[in-house]
Amino acid sequence: MDDGVFRWVMVAGFVAVVAVIAPHRVRAATNEKLDRRKEGACMLATLRPAGGALWLSAIAYMINPAFMAWSSVLLPVWLRWTGAVFFVLAIALLVWTLPALGKNLTDTVVTRREHTLVTRGPYRWIRHPFYVCMALMTFGSALITANWFILVSGFVVFSLLALRSRVEEEQLAARFGDAYREYQKRTGRFLPKLRS
Repeated sequence: MDDGVFRWVMVAGFVAVVAVIAPHRVRAATNEKLDRRKEGACMLATLRPAGGALWLSAIAYMINPAFMAWSSVLLPVWLRWTGAVFFVLAIALLVWTLPALGKNLTDTVVTRREHTLVTRGPYRWIRHPFYVCMALMTFGSALITANWFILVSGFVVFSLLALRSRVEEEQLAARFGDAYREYQKRTGRFLPKLRS
């Protein structure tokens, strides 16, 4: 099976993700200015460029798989289709996550004036399901495209998001105090906590 089929799988997944996220971004938009410097200089200098490299490489593959042939690897067809399953799981988690997040959706760790503590939907069990969506999507993309550069850049992006989540949690604890600290005790950061 050639890359032509998997190119269209990626295009379909990308279109689906945009279709799911765009309405929520529009509904969550405000004119409020958020101070992204609270993320830290290192995060500001690394996360967006790494994310840009990830998405530009995925878009390059969708335009023409030959553009990313320099970093392709041989994978069995069944494993590439497994990537599509990860992508579908990511989209399903997005569909569940975004309505729960509501107006709190931003592209930074800074809380809004009207920010609320979200503990419904997947947030009942994990504190950062949106980041889990990103991990599933990038891993799925790497398998679909059979591309090591997409895998490595996705790993870098998720690692940076994991680091940023600590700053985000500090912001949320400062904002919501004991309510957030209690929430942290009963939930996992990226995976549900196992009860003892």
